[in-house]
Amino acid sequence: MIKFLDLQKINAQYNKELKSAAKRVIDSGWYLIGKELENFEQNYASFCKVEHCLGVASGLDALRLIFKAYIEMGVIEKGDEVIVPANTYVASVLAISDNGLVPVFVEPNEETFNLDSSLLNQALTKKTKAVLTVHLYGQISIDEQMLAFCSKNNLKLIEDAAQSHGAIWNDKISGGIGDAAGHSFYPGKNLGALGDAGAVTTNDKELTKVISALRNYGSFVKYVNQYQGLNSRLDEIQAAFLNVKLKYIQKDIKARRQIANYYLDNITNSQIVLPTVSNKNAHVWHLFVVRIKNREKLQKYLSENEIQTLIHYPIPPYKQKAYFNFNKISFPLTESICDEILSIPISPNISNDQTNFVVNALNNFNL
Repeated sequence: MIKFLDLQKINAQYNKELKSAAKRVIDSGWYLIGKELENFEQNYASFCKVEHCLGVASGLDALRLIFKAYIEMGVIEKGDEVIVPANTYVASVLAISDNGLVPVFVEPNEETFNLDSSLLNQALTKKTKAVLTVHLYGQISIDEQMLAFCSKNNLKLIEDAAQSHGAIWNDKISGGIGDAAGHSFYPGKNLGALGDAGAVTTNDKELTKVISALRNYGSFVKYVNQYQGLNSRLDEIQAAFLNVKLKYIQKDIKARRQIANYYLDNITNSQIVLPTVSNKNAHVWHLFVVRIKNREKLQKYLSENEIQTLIHYPIPPYKQKAYFNFNKISFPLTESICDEILSIPISPNISNDQTNFVVNALNNFNL
């Protein structure tokens, strides 16, 4: 079986360094908000070319804390609206609604699957205060039109950078383009911890200060609580692991791009729609997502040929039971995408023979 993503094999490359990092933390006797976290925050801020990085418990919490901080700062009020792509993962929307804000869904661009900047103005109301753009599948979703729209209307531009570590646009790195960004280090991400982990990056000093308290029960000083905060801290052992893996992320990005280019150059089946790349440096290929009319048949065929696939994502957030008040709205393009997309293996450690096997299987498929 060609696994969709072989995490054991990925982490085995760094086995000695990861075990050494774990031992160092265990022996230190310090497990939360210590030197390992401080080092990772400095290293990741430098990687993203931003002034500030704050480690938190997950990518979802990173986004939750950004909105919560803006509310505490008086930039956004509960009941305000946040524009968000209709085809994103539900976590993006949870971060909005959990803060008493209202998600306003907008269709994606059909070729890139990212938020369609040309539709932003249609979603604008007097209550719009932010755009949460998602760098879906690893490709930067921001363009000049989006930046101009946010600037003109005095909106905060927040990046959901969970899938795009290291992607570059206009000499800026994912997580350093908008006003603030949430990052996920879920184990399956391009930069993955060995458990849950996340971070906020920004150049906003005041936002950083507020989030630093909010992630720690709303406290700057122990037992003195300025805000109603959360318990959302990136622990020392995960920070140590991430420091190890951050050293190798460029190597993994290069491998993913090589696999993606091979797929793009060699998958020739006319029934299969390949992803569109607007800028090769702006895509780090967290996922390689194809479209086909009869997805179930293709997925079954690939499984029979020992190729594991996944669907990112089969149900749009506004059609989830959790958001029943949005269930009656419809976004035809989003729903078509959700019905047709399929993610094929693009692990950085997949072999040339395995990549070739996937290509041949796809080219030999018939509806």
